[in-house]
Amino acid sequence: MSVRDENCHSDEHRASLTRLPQLAEPKIQFNVAKELEQLHHAGAWDQTSGRSSKTLAKYADFRIVLVSMKANTRMDQHRAEGRISIQCLAGRLRIHLPSAQKAEMAVGDLLVLDCGIPHDVEALAESAFLLTICWPNSHLAETK
Repeated sequence: MSVRDENCHSDEHRASLTRLPQLAEPKIQFNVAKELEQLHHAGAWDQTSGRSSKTLAKYADFRIVLVSMKANTRMDQHRAEGRISIQCLAGRLRIHLPSAQKAEMAVGDLLVLDCGIPHDVEALAESAFLLTICWPNSHLAETK
């Protein structure tokens, strides 16, 4: 009995990844605390941007990125073509949204944004979060 859906094409996508094909394995497991510790020891953590990130999973339609930000730093406005979730793992975040809306986030909070909503992320304290991006099926057809 096959437990994999015929619509999933991770083998096909994994073969197309020339760098880090393990990010598209059928099963991926991480200790997020250890990944975050390694992220803080990476050279990017000392850069002037005040943030560092690591992609944990990378499929054609789905991505998970661990992001760490120093206090009082900001990711300027951007948007994703797919739905996203932001899960605050450490610190405090403020997400700036259209029409001067803001979402304050503390450890354990989860925010979900629909496709294409412009936002920027401000770290009110040294913070870490998991960013998940899921693209619609139409995106998959465009990338093939």
